[in-house]
Formats: sequence, structure tokens, C-alpha cells
Amino acid sequence: MRSPRAQPRPGSGVLAFALHGVAMAAHSASSGLQQAGEMFDLLLRMAATTLRRPIGFWGEVRVQMYDALRTSLFPLVFSTFVFGFTVPGLEVANAFLLLGIPDRLGSFFLAAGVREFTPWLNAIVVAGVVGTRLTADLGTRRIRQEFDALEVMGLDPVREVVLPRVVGVTLVTGLTSLIALVCGVFAGWFAAQVSGAAPDTFFNSFWTNATTTDLAAGLLKATLFGLIIGTVCAYKGYSAQGGPTGVGRAVNQAVVMAFAGVWVTNLLFSSLLLGTHPELTYSR
Repeated sequence: MRSPRAQPRPGSGVLAFALHGVAMAAHSASSGLQQAGEMFDLLLRMAATTLRRPIGFWGEVRVQMYDALRTSLFPLVFSTFVFGFTVPGLEVANAFLLLGIPDRLGSFFLAAGVREFTPWLNAIVVAGVVGTRLTADLGTRRIRQEFDALEVMGLDPVREVVLPRVVGVTLVTGLTSLIALVCGVFAGWFAAQVSGAAPDTFFNSFWTNATTTDLAAGLLKATLFGLIIGTVCAYKGYSAQGGPTGVGRAVNQAVVMAFAGVWVTNLLFSSLLLGTHPELTYSR
């Protein structure tokens, strides 16, 4: 006689699914930590080669900065103005009008614009426009074995190719943050006029509360965002493998990881800034 088929125990399928999920999560965490370590190692290599010989690559840095500025300027201006005019502009201006404090919109824009959304939005645009090009460029060079050819000729591909691009992205992100700041503040002023506020109250409130710390922190935050974007995108392109499909996969992963790095850094930076300068939390 044929023996009856053993029946699975109740809950065994759920347990197997849970164990599989735990294993996948552990693998993802391990892979993420490994990639973070390799990114930090690449950053240290770039810092070391810069300190040993801080000349010879600035011409390429200027070329990379010009290309980055040329491709990201219009999306940055458009995105910053539209976002500043709609979300923190019109909506907050209408709320302030209902509360009877339309003259406070300038001080609000100092906190929301200079410290938060203009550096963040600037970084998102740079990562989406410049970072993708950087990853695709380095990934294409990797699958064509151009880096191997440079090593055979006795040249360091990190210094010759990667370093100028990362430095260019870092500097241009700080530069474009000033443009984003001007566009964002002008968008807030325009929203205040559309809402019916007095023409001079916006800038009176803005400059009454503005400090050097606010402007310097916004510039430093944007530059730090640029360093993160450049390092992450350069690493993903430099380590790409698997042909054209692998390059496309590296571009997608680079954008996601750069966005995540910007968001986490923004949270930590803002918390540290307000924790060490509590006077910035008050509006005069």
C-alpha cells in the first residue's frame, strides 16, 4: 500500500517565510555595511592623493563644474522657484493671513528655506542630474576596461578620473545652493505679494532674523551633500560590473543611495545645528 503523504505542520509555511525574510534582511544589511565601508575607503583614497599632491587635476575640476552647472541650472531654478512658491509660500502665507501675522512669512522662510528646503532640493536636483551622469560615465569606463588600462600605464584611475569629478560635484553643489537660495527667497516674496501682504514686510522679517550662522550652515550643508553625492555616485560607477545592464543598475542604485544619504545627513546636521545654536529656534 502507498503510504499517505505527510501533511505540513500548521504554521510551517509562515515560519519558513519569516526565516527567509530575516535572512534577506541580514544579507541586505551586510551588503549595505560593506558598500558603506568601500565608499569610505574610496573617500580616504581621494583625500590621501589630494594631500600628497594637491595640483594637476584642477583643470579637469573646472571642466566638470562647468558641465554640472550647465546641465543642472535650469532644473534647479525651476524646481526651487515652483516649490518655494507653492508649498512654503502660498500655503503658509494664507495660513499666516488667517492668523493675522503675514509679516512673519520672511522669518519662516529663513528657517524653512535657507536652512532646510533649498539645500535639500538643490542636492536632489544635483543627484538626479549630475550624479546619474557621473555614475554612467565611470561605469562605462569600467566595463570598457579603461581603468585597467590606466593602471597598466602606471596611472592611478582614482586620481586621474574619479577625484576631479567628485571635487567638481562637491564644489558645484555648494555654488548652486546660493542660486537655489536666491530663487527660493524670491519665490517666497512673490507668494507673499500674491497673498496680499505688504511689499516690505517679507524682507524686513527675513533680514531681522537672518544671521551669519544661518547662511554659513546652509552653504556647509549643501557642500556636504555634494561630497556625499559625488562619493556615492563615483563608487557605484567605479565598481560597476555586468555590462550595460550593470551600468544601468548602478545608476539606479546610486540615485537611491545618494537620496538616502542626503536625507539622513540633513536630519543629523539640522539636529546638531539647532542643538548647538538654540537661539536659531526663536523668531524676532
